[in-house]
Amino acid sequence: DRFVNGVIERISPEAPIPVLHGRGESSAMGGAGNVVANIISLGARAIPVSVIGTDTAGDSLVRMLGELGADTAGLAQERGRMTSSKSRFSALNQQVLRFDEEEIKPLGAAERAGLIRHFRTALARADIVILSDYGKGILLDGVAGELIAICREAGKPVLVDPKGRDYARYAGATAITPNRKELGEAVGHAVFADDEIVAAARELISAHGFDFVVATRSEKGMSVVGPDEARHIATQAREVFDVSGAGDTVIATFALALASGADPVAAASIANAAGGVVVGKRGTARLTVEELTGALF
Repeated sequence: DRFVNGVIERISPEAPIPVLHGRGESSAMGGAGNVVANIISLGARAIPVSVIGTDTAGDSLVRMLGELGADTAGLAQERGRMTSSKSRFSALNQQVLRFDEEEIKPLGAAERAGLIRHFRTALARADIVILSDYGKGILLDGVAGELIAICREAGKPVLVDPKGRDYARYAGATAITPNRKELGEAVGHAVFADDEIVAAARELISAHGFDFVVATRSEKGMSVVGPDEARHIATQAREVFDVSGAGDTVIATFALALASGADPVAAASIANAAGGVVVGKRGTARLTVEELTGALF
């Protein structure tokens, strides 16, 4: 994620468009990189595994992850792949243009074999796995299912932040963490009330063998739904500045709590508090242990 800030003082003589005078820019890790950043800022270790490009954005990503202290051995840079990059241009904190550079395609045979190899190596050192699906192609063509099967075989819990409507590709995962809109899309109709959330979640559990579903519900908090019981966790009222990356913070916190021995409801309560903190921050935010502790006690 690249952020370019500036001021607009005139219209271009070349076309009826504003001219942005640059005043500075910054970069941050978006997508699954933000999940990694949140895990590390909460005091845990993360081993990202993915395939990115041999391009400027890919080099920046590896550098930023390395500076955070993440183990980047599982990141493969391939010539035939483009690292997704999104540039946001803003004037006086108002975004005026977003410029995306990305190509969505599944992994080739050699890329897939390399990813699986890196994944198995990383899994041996891991307590829990997060599949953060941003729909960029890495988990297409059965890759998600293969990674989930490897986790199950190793006895390691695997959480999925899903994308799209077809959750069959995540069958067998320990849990999925859709938001309310995504949950509705997955079952083919809108869901709003508590009982509708529970019914939709149980439909997915029955169809795809999840242990439980954690549905995030914006200002209404979160719902943890298993085959036999359901709990709804209310959010703390606070001013919302920006929801960018809130889902990344929630799944990172939930995974760490679960890996530390918390039950799903307790883990969701902690993750719910974490989400409440980051929506009060501007930009793609990460959470510290002190901020989380302050929100919980």
